[in-house]
Amino acid sequence: MTESPASLPASQRAIQIVDADRVILNPAKPVSRPGPTQLLVKVEAVGICFSDTKLLHAFSSHPRKGEVRSGLDPAVLAEIPSYVPGDRPTVPGHEVCGRIVAVGSDVRRHRVGERVLVQTDYRHLPTATSNASFGYDFEGGLQEYVLMDERVILEPGSGERFLIPVNEAPSASAVALLEPWACVERAYATVERDVLTPGGRLLVVADAGHVVRGLTELVATSAPGTVAALLAEDGQRDALVTQLSSGAAEESGVAGIIEAVDPASLPAGSFDDIVYFGADAARVEQLQDLLAPQGVIDLVLGGERLARPVEVDVGRIHYDLTRWVGSTGMSAADGYAMAPPSGELRDGERVAVIGAAGPMGFMHVIRALSSDRHDLSVTAVDIDDVRLAHLAEVATPLARERGVAFESLNSREQQLAPGFTRVGVMVPSPALAAQAVELAGDGAIVDLFAGFAVGTRALLDLDELVRKRVYLIGTSGSMISDMKAVLAKLEAGTLDTNISVDAVAGMEGVADALAAVQARTSGGKIVIYPMLASTGMVTLPELGQRLPSVAAALDQGRWTRAAEEALLAAAGAEVDAGAAVGSAADERPGAGHV
Repeated sequence: MTESPASLPASQRAIQIVDADRVILNPAKPVSRPGPTQLLVKVEAVGICFSDTKLLHAFSSHPRKGEVRSGLDPAVLAEIPSYVPGDRPTVPGHEVCGRIVAVGSDVRRHRVGERVLVQTDYRHLPTATSNASFGYDFEGGLQEYVLMDERVILEPGSGERFLIPVNEAPSASAVALLEPWACVERAYATVERDVLTPGGRLLVVADAGHVVRGLTELVATSAPGTVAALLAEDGQRDALVTQLSSGAAEESGVAGIIEAVDPASLPAGSFDDIVYFGADAARVEQLQDLLAPQGVIDLVLGGERLARPVEVDVGRIHYDLTRWVGSTGMSAADGYAMAPPSGELRDGERVAVIGAAGPMGFMHVIRALSSDRHDLSVTAVDIDDVRLAHLAEVATPLARERGVAFESLNSREQQLAPGFTRVGVMVPSPALAAQAVELAGDGAIVDLFAGFAVGTRALLDLDELVRKRVYLIGTSGSMISDMKAVLAKLEAGTLDTNISVDAVAGMEGVADALAAVQARTSGGKIVIYPMLASTGMVTLPELGQRLPSVAAALDQGRWTRAAEEALLAAAGAEVDAGAAVGSAADERPGAGHV
């Protein structure tokens, strides 16, 4: 190690999830000494995320708590003490600012003293149904020190670091909260696909009476590797063969090899693209399960209607990035043409954010108000008047400064009129997903940002979705590029991530923080400072009475670096003993858990 082992403590305080709905505060978790390829990060601040509560409830069944299937040899993984898949206790917390305090002898890309932002999504290390992640099957930041391995935290191919260096200027909270802001950024930065997957697996399905059309253009632009078909009529087969073997399509290299298939006999995820010429709602529900991750299904209705809402797996839109396109006419190419280049805001947008007063909705509102797009209007929708008032207090001056029309409303008291060009859904409610499609205007983007579990079915009016050419997007996590994009905004002074801080706490406030996030009572982000031993959760409005020296350092009620320094100076003060999580000998599966 670069740093002497004697300078590191033998043990530390750590939050550990030990089983489903069982979380403890371990006062003496060992501090691992880095091996040759490993490094130790001292945690400065951690943001609490709703995803932490999902991990708490699911524990070993969470998709990101599974064993790594590829990308690293099992023998390498066995050398990493912080790799804790399955039913092994884990430390949650993936919104982290920290500082490298020790490195192993073979570490080449990281050095002691670097202050870092943690990118959490290890997409190069797949699990059975997701990917490995910091704060899940690799221990996260709700501890004083976290061990990491350089073989895990370098992106294959690019060599990009998952520990992104940051300077000393921003507060630890501002750096930690770059992670959720980067997840918001991903929703806008996502690149959408308006062509067939190059070299992919294409399934063509046609019901009786429907014309197979528009594949020549699609195949000429981007040729699949294999084509399978389920066709009702010989004429459809002739049309398909002709389109796969004529003109530009033939030059693209597609062979006219077609196999008749029965969807019921195929495993889930068999195709990258599915083109369906028909209007049978039950068949659509069956076909969607055959989409691979990042797959596209194209509904070519041919002048007919599905006639009833369709059960759409909105969890797959969010986590697997599946996409739905379509046309009321007869051409498959018209369906793919409705996909936008990206999820980014466009000039003239009418934006509605449903669940806007929660932590992530808050960020979406602020990002929209801060964008450089022209002629925007933003409507923040929620059902909590107190949280809406807090959002409006922050958002209204920013909207005025930027020249953006802004309003907030309680949807229980005021009905929304349809016609929005962008609708963001921040609450994982199937009914709200259906409502978002109803509120969308022509050519709208509906962002299913909320973390719908895979398998969650929402009854969506796909007739209206296709008619209005409404495009559903959903994203999970962030990329290194998103982290760097929001870091650049923070360092340039165009984004203050602290604007979303609602409460702060030490380790004994984690249970209350998790409960507040679970109950959606927090009006913003809750930041944990692991070096604070006995500080309970304190909302910013409460600081005046409970920590007046910290309150004095706020800027018009907002969290600042000066407030953070004042809080850390008060380390060891018991703000609220009743907010304690408990020790390893005092775990509480009831009120102390969520």
